[in-house]
Amino acid sequence: MIEIAYIVKERRGVERLRTAWKQAADAMTLSWGTPSNYSSEKSPMTAPSIPRLSLAHRPTPIEPLPRLSALLGGPRLFIKRDDQTGLALGGNKTRKLEFLVAEAQAQGARTLVTAGAWQSNHCRQTAAAAARCGMDCILVLTGERPDEASGNLLLDYLLGARIVATPDRRDRDRLLAETVETAAAQGQAPYLVPYGGSSPTGALGYAFAMGEVLAQGVEVDWMVFATSSGGTQAGLVLGQRVFGYRGTLLGISIDEPATALTSQVAALASDASVALGPRIAFDAADVHVDDRYCGAGYGVLTDLEREAIRLFARTEGILLDPVYTGRAAGGLLDLIRRGFFPSDTRILFWHTGGQPALFAEPYRNELV
Repeated sequence: MIEIAYIVKERRGVERLRTAWKQAADAMTLSWGTPSNYSSEKSPMTAPSIPRLSLAHRPTPIEPLPRLSALLGGPRLFIKRDDQTGLALGGNKTRKLEFLVAEAQAQGARTLVTAGAWQSNHCRQTAAAAARCGMDCILVLTGERPDEASGNLLLDYLLGARIVATPDRRDRDRLLAETVETAAAQGQAPYLVPYGGSSPTGALGYAFAMGEVLAQGVEVDWMVFATSSGGTQAGLVLGQRVFGYRGTLLGISIDEPATALTSQVAALASDASVALGPRIAFDAADVHVDDRYCGAGYGVLTDLEREAIRLFARTEGILLDPVYTGRAAGGLLDLIRRGFFPSDTRILFWHTGGQPALFAEPYRNELV
């Protein structure tokens, strides 16, 4: 694998980056197409380098989904396996943490502090990144405490994270601030990792993931993915502009209305662009979000997710998670069946990980 410790933000740096990713992808042979939705125009990146740790297995594979495509009788489907980023069962947050933890270390931090739900993939990957880098980790977890440590929570404990809990999500911000303040007073040198890793720094992980996927040489017209805190989508939107992807990016909202998400993602992408050179202005028109599949709320399993999880498992042997990829894939399947995409469309679905939640209550019983 080609390891890139620093992203060189100048015109010749982008070309070297493309070459490196292409070399890393040469061993992959995919039968469905050659790249054309990729502009050869150089990016506007002109600034010095950004610190980045090597935490992920990069590039993650792109695989065709021929049996699922045939079953649906519509577009050709591919999947980007970011569930295989490698850090404690992988997931999309690892790409963000490569930049966030590098920033934390540059600031002299020794403890990573973040927050999420009891089955948070972000918290699990943050705990793993801390362990990998010899740092401490404190997790502020919200919601009803589970009766047993399973799924991501089990892994949090195995990874050595210290848990601070509150049953009321409304107390999260206050408790998180108090936790950071206490850690600082005790000399633990905390670094606050934003929810979901969604910050301008974290978004850089998916800006460069766009360069990676384009260099892998698979032509697609659409990229579809789960979106919630907005960092993954913001990075992809920025990467689309930087690396010249000509297709369409569609985020399937997990829990937020499209009006709020589009503005949030556009602002994040604009703020992240400053690290690469002159600020790039994005607005809501640059961001595409479908919020019709939010269902009964965050983490609530419905027939939409159940069918998608079973179809991916039984046609392609690929496991989705019940919160993010299950819902996003359910939305994608519904759009295909409604004829939203022309039959000759080529679609890449980003698998952002999260499978440990399959083994947690209540999902493990609801999916049987």
